[in-house]
Amino acid sequence: MHSAQAPAGSFQITVQPSGRSFGVNADEAILAAAIRQGIGMPYGCKDGACGSCKCRKLAGTVVHGPHQSKALSDEEEVGGFILTCCGVPQTDVVLESRQVTDESAFPVRKMPSRVLSLEKKSYDVMAVKLQLPANDAMRYHAGQYIEFILRDGARRSYSMANAPHTMVKADAAAPAAPAIELHIRHMPGGKFTDHVFTAMKEKEILRVEGPYGSFYLREDSAKPIILLASGTGFAPIKAVIEHMQFKGITRPAILYWGGRRPADLYLDDWVKARAAEMPNLTYVPVISNALPEDNWTGRTGFVHKAVLEDFTDLSAHQVYACGAPIVVDSARDEYTAVAGLPGDEFHADAFTTEADKHKE
Repeated sequence: MHSAQAPAGSFQITVQPSGRSFGVNADEAILAAAIRQGIGMPYGCKDGACGSCKCRKLAGTVVHGPHQSKALSDEEEVGGFILTCCGVPQTDVVLESRQVTDESAFPVRKMPSRVLSLEKKSYDVMAVKLQLPANDAMRYHAGQYIEFILRDGARRSYSMANAPHTMVKADAAAPAAPAIELHIRHMPGGKFTDHVFTAMKEKEILRVEGPYGSFYLREDSAKPIILLASGTGFAPIKAVIEHMQFKGITRPAILYWGGRRPADLYLDDWVKARAAEMPNLTYVPVISNALPEDNWTGRTGFVHKAVLEDFTDLSAHQVYACGAPIVVDSARDEYTAVAGLPGDEFHADAFTTEADKHKE
């Protein structure tokens, strides 16, 4: 139902309890309008696949574009929940989102980047360092991601694996040039990752846009932290750990990093070195499919289950989870239902691949 009172072709979005409000153009999704105006709202994939942007609608009418039922079920929609990434308002709308911020939202910018280095960290993970323009460095929060804009307009998202304060340490040849580090997993047959692993060269120029995402450490809390990573979901967690060390944040933090086999924990030595330097950081590696030749003697099983084995009560914790959607979704469901974690203390970035986005 269209509102006769609203200005022609545009509607007003108000977010409670903060009271922030912003305009949305005709046929524009709520999240796109928020990002365009520098208003930080929670989100992940921007494509209706992960559910990170889900929030409660208090008033108004919203029509959804295509999305997956695991991101927003029919029951949730009937119950008043919406996805801001694909929800298009038909009237003025009032939403409830406790994570809306303004000062934390850095401007999203398109820029060229140059490949500084390529380093294989395991058989299927490449660490790619990108040099960004030196004159006006991108600002971002540890945990956020950028998108590559490919020649055909397709996009691929990767989290920065280094904290912002490390950007100036690019390399000896260009010591002042800001650089970001990405951990790219090879998806055989993937248009972009096949290129990274077979044809990409140093000095190659790529277009990027960012920063994106609402996955970053909430520093206004003193709660102990659970860091949960699967595979290359470790990349943004690495940035968060670097940021904590740099800022002297001493909240107790436990990293649970899961992989199928030990080689999947491709920066295991790095984590052990940080844990030795940071008395507040504990490291729990978890392997799900070890073979006899791995000689694995550590924790086994699903990484999100290891947390529940150690914590029956998460009601006083914050959880930061990143990695495969199945891990993130299972963790969110079980930690809130079984261990009492408040829903708004589960911060997540699910790594949805192109294949994930197109399956229901």
